[in-house]
Formats: sequence, structure tokens, C-alpha cells
Amino acid sequence: MRIEDTAAVITGGASGLGETTARHFRARGAQVTLLDRDAARGEAVATEIGASFVQTDVTDEASVRAAIASAVDVMGTLTAAVNCAGIAPAAKTLGRDGPHDLALFQSVINVNLIGTFNVARLAAAEIAKNAPEPDGSRGVIINTASIAAFEGQKGQAAYAASKGGVAGLTLPMARDLTREGIRVMAIAPGIFLTPMLQGLPQEVQDALAADVTFPKRLGDPEEYARLAAFIVECGYLNGETIRIDGALRMQ
Repeated sequence: MRIEDTAAVITGGASGLGETTARHFRARGAQVTLLDRDAARGEAVATEIGASFVQTDVTDEASVRAAIASAVDVMGTLTAAVNCAGIAPAAKTLGRDGPHDLALFQSVINVNLIGTFNVARLAAAEIAKNAPEPDGSRGVIINTASIAAFEGQKGQAAYAASKGGVAGLTLPMARDLTREGIRVMAIAPGIFLTPMLQGLPQEVQDALAADVTFPKRLGDPEEYARLAAFIVECGYLNGETIRIDGALRMQ
């Protein structure tokens, strides 16, 4: 697959890693449809980069079905799905106020894991309709895990569980979609300079960067976007989770 021939839906496309990936894909000639809950920001980004936008709740089957149908209607096809939508609240299993709120845990799993699977499965159904390339390829799904899937920190029980699930479903999903010629990959970012981290004091950002092995800085969202584009184009990448973290191993 060539990035300039790609027609992609990108969840969480109104901000953070999703927005940067959408911008990078469009700059390289891909068609892009942004999926996000934030209608105002999503419309603004889409207009700026020449993409389309559909307000979407990744946890809702009807919402995602409608979003993918709209994307195909605009782009004419679907060859890639990049799942960047996610939430990351912090809560300890047993805190000062008592046990971890169960509804919060369920919400994180619902958005990060079930939402990812919901989009992936429905995107796969559409990608499978494409005529195969000479090697049998019809498209690719890229999910976003996290290094928290492997080294979760205090207060990350829900987040780490959700991202561990994303990493865990990568290989079986790739195997499931062999017949359809759809590759499935996951990216596990370390600490990236997303809008959430940009809001932290500089000394806090510096302290986080100091823990990175090399280079001693926070990740640039553009690096995530370039990796996603490389995965699209490298047809032999399949069924794997790639860490992009400066060799950071969380204590």
C-alpha cells in the first residue's frame, strides 16, 4: 500500500496523536476521515487539512457504523483504520476514598478496549470489500496500545488493563483477518508531548523526559504519525505491537 492511495478513518482525530496522524496522512496525499466526539474541534481540523469529519462515539455500534458508512461515501473506499481515541483517568485500586470506582474502570475499558475493537471490526468488514493487491492485501488496521500495557504505574490499573487488552488482541485479530488480506498492528507509545502533557509545568515535563533512556525528551506526536504511515506502507508488518518510547522502561 502507498500512503497516497490510502483512504483512512482516524479515531480521536480532533486532537493529540490522532490529529497529528491525520495531518501527516493528508500532507502525504491520503484521504482522511476524522472520527471524534468533539464536533467543533473535529470540524475545524477537517476543514483546515482538507479532510472530512463525523462526530462519533466509538463505544456505540450504530454511531460507528454510520461514521464508517459516511467515510466510505465521501472517500469512495476504506483501506485503513487508525484507532487513537482513548481516555486516561487515574485512580488507585484502593485509595483514600475507598475502592476504585467500578463505573470508572468500566468506562476506561469501554472506550479504550471495546471502542477500539468496535471500530476495528466494523472497519474490517468494509476493508474486506476491496479488490486485493497482487499480494492479497486489502488494507490495514492500526490500534494504539501504550507502554502502560507492560509497565503500568500506580493509578493506572484501568488504563493498563485496557491497553494490555489492545496489545493482546493484535495477533489473534491479525490471524482472524488473514483470509480477508487485512493486516493488524498496534503502536505502544511512551510519554508523548500531547496537549494533556503540554499543560503541565515545564519542570514536570523535564522530570518525565529525564526518565527516558535516549533521547531524553518526550515523544513528538509526529513520530507516532510517521510510524503509522510506515506501517501502512510496509506490507510485511503484521500481528505485532511496536513500542515507540526512547527505550523507556517505567519503574
